[in-house]
Amino acid sequence: MSAFVTLNAPYGTRLRVPVALGACLVSFVAFWTAQRAAHVSMIDLMVYRAEGAAVRAGGDLYALRATEARLPTTYPPFAALLFTPLTLAQTALLRTLATLGNLVLLVVFVRLSLRLVGHTRVESVCWIAAAAVWCEPVWTTLRYGQVNLLLAVLVLRDLDRCRPGVRDRWAGAGLGLAAAVKLTPALFVVFLVATGLAARLRGGDGEPWLRHARGAAVAFAAATLLAAAVLPYDSWRFWSGMAFRANRAGHAEDTANQALRGVLARLLHTAEPGVCWALLAALTAVAGLWVAVTTELRGRRSWAVAACAVTALLISPVSWSHHWVWCVPVVLLLWTHGHRAVAAGTLAVFCSYALWWVPHGDARPELHQGGAELTLSALYGGAGLLFLALAGQRCRGPAGGGQAVTNE
Repeated sequence: MSAFVTLNAPYGTRLRVPVALGACLVSFVAFWTAQRAAHVSMIDLMVYRAEGAAVRAGGDLYALRATEARLPTTYPPFAALLFTPLTLAQTALLRTLATLGNLVLLVVFVRLSLRLVGHTRVESVCWIAAAAVWCEPVWTTLRYGQVNLLLAVLVLRDLDRCRPGVRDRWAGAGLGLAAAVKLTPALFVVFLVATGLAARLRGGDGEPWLRHARGAAVAFAAATLLAAAVLPYDSWRFWSGMAFRANRAGHAEDTANQALRGVLARLLHTAEPGVCWALLAALTAVAGLWVAVTTELRGRRSWAVAACAVTALLISPVSWSHHWVWCVPVVLLLWTHGHRAVAAGTLAVFCSYALWWVPHGDARPELHQGGAELTLSALYGGAGLLFLALAGQRCRGPAGGGQAVTNE
C-alpha cells in the first residue's frame, strides 16, 4: 500500500529525497576537495594513532609527545585502547577512512538532532547535513580528525532510545562509553541523577532517570576498569593527577578555547583566571543543570538535552571550537520552536569563523586583545550563555507530571 501511494505521489514530491541526497553528496565532495586543497594534516588523528602505538608498544602514555607540534595525551586511558586499531592503516588511508567515517557520523548526528526536535524527514537530514559540514565546529572536527561527532552520536542515541516508560537493557551504555573516552559527557549522567531526585522530591517516580544513570555509571566503570587492567600504570597516572591538569591541553587564553575559562582568560589578560573562573563555572553549572532538569520534568527533552550539552561546554576548562558541534541541534531546536531570528543569529555565529579573525598563535597575542577582538573571540561562549537564558524561559508553564518526556 505504501509503495502504491509513493508511486502515485506528485512527481515533485517523489524527487525531494533524490535531489536532497544529490545536494548532500555534492556538498560533501566539495568539502572533501576543499580540505585536500588546504592540505589538512588531521593532527589530532595522528595523536590518536600515536596513543594507540604507545599502548601496543607498552610505552608511557602520558609522557608521549606526538607530531611536530609535540602534543600530549589528554584523554583517559580507555580512549587509547580504542585507538590501537588506528595503527594498522597507512597514514593516507587512515585519513581517508577518518574523513568518510566523520561524514557518515555527521549524517547520523543530524538525523538524531532532528528526531530530538520532532522532525524525521529524510530530505531534511540530507539538506541540513549538506549545510552543517561547512559550519566551523564541524569543519574543524573533520580537519583535525576529531572524535566529537562520535561522542555526540553516542550521547544522543542513548538519550533517544532511553526514555521514562521505556525499558532498555542497554540504557546508559552510550553515555558511559562517551564519558570513558572524554570526561565532558559525564555531565549528562549528573543531569539524569538530578532529574530523578527532583522527580522524587515532587512526589513523582524518579526511577527511570536514576536507572538510566546507573546504566551509564556501570558502562563507565566497566570501560575504566578494563583500561586499568590493561594499562595499570597509565590509569594510575591519569586518575591521580593528569585528569586535573587542564593546562596540558593547551593555553587557557587560546582563541580556540570557547569555554568560560578561555573567555575570562582573554578578558582578564591572564593565563590562569583561577577563582573568577571557578566561581563563574560553578554558577553556570548550577543554573544550566537547573534549566535542564526543569525542562526535562516539564516534558521538554529537546531543551533539556541542549541545555545540558551547552552547560558542559561552558564549564569545561577547555572547550575547543570543534567541541561545539552541538550547535547543530541547538540551531534546529531554536528554528523549529519559533525562535527563528535567534536561530539565524546563532547559525551566523558558528558559520562565520569569526574567532579566527583575531590575532592568534605561538606568541600568545590573545593576552592583549582589545574590545572588538574580545567580542569576536567570545562568540561561542556568549551564544551558549544566551541560549541557556532563553531555555530558562521554557521552565515556565505547567509541569509535565514528573515523567512525561516529549520531543517538544
